[in-house]
Amino acid sequence: MSVFKKEEYLSRIAKTKQMMLERGIEVLMVSHPANLNYLTGYDGWSFYVHQCVIVALDRENPMWMGRGMDANGARITSFLTNDDIFEYADNYVQSLERHPMHFVADILKKHKLDKKVIGVEMDQFYFTHRSYVELEKSLPHAKFRDANALVNWVRVVKSDAEIELMSIAGEIAVKVMDAAKNNIYPGIRECDAASEIAKAQYKGTSTHGGDYPSIVPLMMAGEATKTPHLTWSDKPFKKDEAVLLELSGVYKHYHAPIARTLFLGKTPPKLMSDTAKVVIDGLNETLAYIKPGITAEDVEAKWREAISHSKIVKSSRLGYSIGVNYPPDWGEHTISLRPGDLTVLKPNMAIHLIPGIWYDDVGFEIDASIYITETGYKAFYDYPIDIIYNVSK
Repeated sequence: MSVFKKEEYLSRIAKTKQMMLERGIEVLMVSHPANLNYLTGYDGWSFYVHQCVIVALDRENPMWMGRGMDANGARITSFLTNDDIFEYADNYVQSLERHPMHFVADILKKHKLDKKVIGVEMDQFYFTHRSYVELEKSLPHAKFRDANALVNWVRVVKSDAEIELMSIAGEIAVKVMDAAKNNIYPGIRECDAASEIAKAQYKGTSTHGGDYPSIVPLMMAGEATKTPHLTWSDKPFKKDEAVLLELSGVYKHYHAPIARTLFLGKTPPKLMSDTAKVVIDGLNETLAYIKPGITAEDVEAKWREAISHSKIVKSSRLGYSIGVNYPPDWGEHTISLRPGDLTVLKPNMAIHLIPGIWYDDVGFEIDASIYITETGYKAFYDYPIDIIYNVSK
């Protein structure tokens, strides 16, 4: 029941092994749930306990290792066989006496992988300090290397099948933003609007069901527009205030983020309207510049050039790569559109451009989720790049 054909997973594994060879890694331990999913198809809400996939150069299939009660989930959702699935007993779960990395170490010893050069994802959400300490202690003859984001970089160039899923996510993103537009008005509670947004994310379209996003709906209203990354409250929206929205359509864990600014009135503050014009024009000019062969740094430089006639300064990055992901982030932790990122854009790379601007008085956000084509780019959805005005329902 995996989402893609087995051949696609085998191709991903082959690319991962090639990168392992380039980095001198013989055994790769993958802990991030998006990377587990990418390499095997495994999909379960089990990442609150320790689990991993082991990729070894001299073994054809990866080895899934996780909690016993989740092993059938691996059998159902991945392409792996019973011989590739290893389950630890429940007394390893949140125990002070034993740790799942002891189990992982025992399996590596059994398969004579305990004296290899082992790469681990040292800087990601699901591989803890204790995991590394216990693994290192249990495998004294192994050499450990940081393999953080190794699989993430394999993921950067999508297959056509992945682009198709992200395009479906884009269709859902339109439904999600429409749900926000249709439910955010003066007097409506933020939490009530959030519930309708979440409903649209899960419901999807008439032909494709939605999925849970890696980031919950972010809704910044009134004073909260001074900053990104805040969630809803139970306060009602007020007339003549702005609402910043960072949402996403999701299909099979593939994301198409969508961000817009609503104004609950007819005439926004001059600072907001002036900022909106510069940012919208700058984003459109930057999008027109994007094509394969230029670098991530080039895209950000074009953005700065496009807004150079204004006083707007954006110190944070302009955007980042997107694709398959799990909480708490839909970014891939690879490409960043900012000075110094020399990654060359290639066809089927997927990028989220989000030039958010935050002042002490008001903020403004707009975005574009795109993928690189042979000649330029294509958007995952068609939604007006402009302020949304909601006066009354």
